[in-house]
Amino acid sequence: MPSTSEEITALTEAEANLKAAESDGAKVPLFKFILTGGPCGGKTTAIARLSYFLKERGFEVIACAEVYTILASNGMSFDFYSTDGMDTVIQNSVLDVQLRLEDSIERVLKARGKPAVLLCDRGPMDGKAYLSEEKWKKILDERGVTEADLRDTRYNAVFHMVTAADGASAFYTLENNQARSETPEQALDLDRRSQKCWLGHAHMYVFDNSTDFESKLQRLVNIVSKLVGLPTNLSKRSAKYLLRKRPDAISFPVDVDFHRFEVEKVYLVVQDDVNSGAYSFIRKRTTIGNDGEKQGCIYQLTDVAKKDGEVFETKRIISAREYNASYKSRDLSRHIVRQERISFLYNTQSFTIHIYEQPSPGLCILHAQVENKDNEIPVVDLPDFLDVDRPLEQSDKKAYGAYSLSIIR
Repeated sequence: MPSTSEEITALTEAEANLKAAESDGAKVPLFKFILTGGPCGGKTTAIARLSYFLKERGFEVIACAEVYTILASNGMSFDFYSTDGMDTVIQNSVLDVQLRLEDSIERVLKARGKPAVLLCDRGPMDGKAYLSEEKWKKILDERGVTEADLRDTRYNAVFHMVTAADGASAFYTLENNQARSETPEQALDLDRRSQKCWLGHAHMYVFDNSTDFESKLQRLVNIVSKLVGLPTNLSKRSAKYLLRKRPDAISFPVDVDFHRFEVEKVYLVVQDDVNSGAYSFIRKRTTIGNDGEKQGCIYQLTDVAKKDGEVFETKRIISAREYNASYKSRDLSRHIVRQERISFLYNTQSFTIHIYEQPSPGLCILHAQVENKDNEIPVVDLPDFLDVDRPLEQSDKKAYGAYSLSIIR
C-alpha cells in the first residue's frame, strides 16, 4: 500500500489545497459574508465594490448570485404563486440551490490555496421573510436543521443594507432589478422582516441611510477590512454602556425581537516574541430557544495582533474538535469567561447585552453597533427599556473589559 507521503505526492495542487483546507487548523483563511437587505438597499453595488477592493489586496473573491433572482430572470413568473402551496416549494428549492451553490463555490476557493472571500447575495435565512412561521418551521423540520444551523455556523458576518425606502426614498427604484416589484411601503416592511431573519448572528451589521450612499459603502468596506485583517481608519465597531441591572424578557417591548445565547470564552497561551501585545481566544456560543432548550453551538477562534499602534483581529469559524484541542492550551492564569448574551435590533441598530456569570457575576454591559474612529462620538439611539448607567470609555477597559476581567487575581 502507498504511504501517506506518496498519496499526498500523487495529488494535484488543487487536490492538495482542498485536503489542507478541510483539515483542522487550516492555515489559509476563507471568509464567507452574507449581504442582505430590502429592495434597493445597494447590495449589488456593494458586492461589486467589495469584490474589486479585496481582489486589489490579494484575495481571491467569488460572488454567489441571489438564487431567487436566478429563477425569476429565467422564466419563473409571479403567476407561479397562483398554485396553492407554491411559496413553500419555491423557498425550499431556493434553499436547496443556495446551500449547494455556496458549498460548491467554497470548494473552488479552497482549491486555489490562497486567502479568499465568498460574497453571498442573500442567504438561507432570507427565505423566512416570505413565509409564515408555520411554513418556515416545516421546512426546517423536514431537513432536520435549526435556524442556528443555517444562520450561525456558515458565515463570518452578515451585512444588512437598509432599503432606500427607509431614509432615502427619493432614490428608491427597481429599474435595475426586473425580478422585484415592491412599492416603497412593501420594501420597508420586507426590510424589517429581513433584519429579523438574521438577528442572532454573532456579527450582524446594519448599514442605514443616515449618510449618502458612497459613505454607506465606505462604512461597509471599513468593517470588512477590519474583519479580514486589513488596515482601516475605523477603530471602533461597538460602543459600550454599563447597565445598572440585569434585564429580563419582560423588559423588552413586544415589537422588539431578541435572541439569547450562552457564551464560553477561553483565552489561550500565546508565544509571540515579536508581537508582545498578541493574544488569542476561542469561543463557544450556544443558541437558547424560546423554550429554554439549547439549539446548537458555533465555535470561533480569534487572533489579536498589534502592529504600528493598530490592533488587528482575525476571526475564524472552527470545528468542535478544533475547539476541544485548543482548550487544552488555555491560559491557566485566566478565568474561563462565561456570559449570557441577548441580541436584538432597535431602530435599525444592532445591540448585544453581555451578562457576566464568571467572573464578576451580575455585571451587565450593553454593546451597540457603531462605525466610528477613536476621536468621534458614536451616535447611538439607546433603548429606553434598559436601565443604562453610563457609557464606558477607553479608560474603563481594565475594569470592564473581558481580557482584563479574566485575569485570576
